[in-house]
Amino acid sequence: MFVIVAGGGRTGAQLASVLLAEKHQVRVIEHRRELLARLHRELPTEVIYEGSPTDPAVLESAGIRDAQVLAATTDTDANNLVLCYVAREMFKVPRIIARVNNPRHAWLFNENFRVDVALNQADVLAHLIQEEMSMGDMMTLLKLRRGRYSLVEEKIPRGAKAIGVAIKDLGLPDQCVIAAIIRDGKVTLPRGNSTFEAEDEVLAITDQDGARRLAEFFARPEG
Repeated sequence: MFVIVAGGGRTGAQLASVLLAEKHQVRVIEHRRELLARLHRELPTEVIYEGSPTDPAVLESAGIRDAQVLAATTDTDANNLVLCYVAREMFKVPRIIARVNNPRHAWLFNENFRVDVALNQADVLAHLIQEEMSMGDMMTLLKLRRGRYSLVEEKIPRGAKAIGVAIKDLGLPDQCVIAAIIRDGKVTLPRGNSTFEAEDEVLAITDQDGARRLAEFFARPEG
């Protein structure tokens, strides 16, 4: 996949590094000299395109007409909104993702400015903290479908309510699926009549409500 990253700050540079590691084609557009010096230390030279990311001529020279994704990651919300609009209206980029710098501006990042996905860093961090607080010892391994579902893992402590109970009798919601049980180093695929034992490591795919239910069943006994 060919991704244009507009803005070479910390967010853009880190995104480019991750995408390159996954073998995507990437072009990072940046014009500030101090950032370009750092980018040339962190990224391959052929990935970096010098120019203003909000200039349509620069975007076209960087190859935006062939891009499947534009990631607007500058440190100015106004620039990111302009980038999103120009990318869709002028260059027909099919997928547009934008960084929201100021949470007060988040309401602007919608279909009117041709934003497909808006990443509000403050909001994402707040929700992650809230989620981790509510799930006790449960660990989130992976977010799925824009964050609605997660792959979670938890080790069942002794005395937990779920021990000895068949999965089908737990009354889990449809949006919560037990994917695997790791016991004594061996992975088993659970069935409805499978039961949990202390020290089992459980992998589940679930939404936030299902994760809270699992956390209740797998909680350490009080006292």
